[in-house]
Amino acid sequence: MGKYIKKRLLNLIPILLGISFLSFLLMYLSPSDPAELMLKASGGVVTQQEVNSLRESLGLNEPFLKQYFNWLIGCLHGDFGNSYITNKPVAETLLNAVLPTVELAVSSLLFTLIISIPLGILSAVKRNKIADYIIRILSFIGSAVPGFFLALILIYIFSIKLKILPAYGDKQASSIIMPTITLGLGMTCKYIRQIRAAILEELEKPYVIGARSRGIKENTIVYVNVLKNAMLTISTLIGLSFGSLLGGTCIVETIFMWPGLGKLSIEAITKRDYLLLQGYVVWIAVAFVVINLITDIVYRFIDPRIKSSQEEG
Repeated sequence: MGKYIKKRLLNLIPILLGISFLSFLLMYLSPSDPAELMLKASGGVVTQQEVNSLRESLGLNEPFLKQYFNWLIGCLHGDFGNSYITNKPVAETLLNAVLPTVELAVSSLLFTLIISIPLGILSAVKRNKIADYIIRILSFIGSAVPGFFLALILIYIFSIKLKILPAYGDKQASSIIMPTITLGLGMTCKYIRQIRAAILEELEKPYVIGARSRGIKENTIVYVNVLKNAMLTISTLIGLSFGSLLGGTCIVETIFMWPGLGKLSIEAITKRDYLLLQGYVVWIAVAFVVINLITDIVYRFIDPRIKSSQEEG
C-alpha cells in the first residue's frame, strides 16, 4: 500500500506543477496591473511613479519565469504571498475559509447519502412499479431545478414567511440548514439515478440468482451483497462530489453569505485579487488529487480485484 501511494503521489507532481504554471500564466497575462490595484485599494490619488515603485518592490518587473519560480518556491514553503487588496497573507485567508466550506461539504454529503441510498435501492427493488416511477419523476424534477432558484425559494419560505431559519451567515448553528438542503437536493437526485442503475446491474448478476435459489432472504441479498458491490459506484460519486464541494460552491455560498471558499473566490474575481485567485486554484487542484487518491485507496479495500490489477501494473 505504501509503495502504491508513493507512486501515485509522484505521478501527481507534474499535474500540480502544470496547474500552478497555467494559473500563474493566466494571471500574468491579465490586463490589470496588481500594483495599481493595490494603490487604488488604499485610497487616494495614484501616480505613475508610485505604481512603478511598487511594481519594483513586488518584483513585478522581473521576467515571467523568475516571477513564477519565486512564487512557486514560496508556495512550497506555505507562503502564497499577500493579497493585493487586503494585504493579508493568502494562506491565512484561505485557511479561514476552508473550515466553513468543509462543514458545508460534509453536511451536504451526509444529507445526500441519507436520502439517496435508501431511495435508490427502493427504486431499483421496485423497478417499474409505482414507487419507482414516483422516485424517478421526483429525481428528474429535482435535477432540473437550478440551485440558485431553490436557494431563493427556501429563503422566502423559511426566512421571510415562517421566520424559523436565518437567511445568511454562519453565526447560528441553524444557518447551515438551508445551504445544505440547496446543495444536497441537487446531488441527491443525481445519486438516486446512479445508485438505482448500479443496484439493477448487480441484481442481474449470477451470484444474486444463486443466493435466491439457496433461499437467502431478499433483504439480506440487497443490503449485504448487492449494496457492498455497488459501493464502488457510490464511492466514485462521493469522491467527485466532495472534491467539487471542497472547491467551494460559489453561487450557494454567495446567496447565503456563507464565509467559505466559493464566496471568497467570487470576491477575489470581482476585486481582481490575483494572488488570492492563484492560491485558490492551487487549493482546488490539491483537494481534487488528494480526494482522488483516497478514493482509489478505498477501491482497493472494497474490491480486491482492483488491488491485484494495480499491483500487477
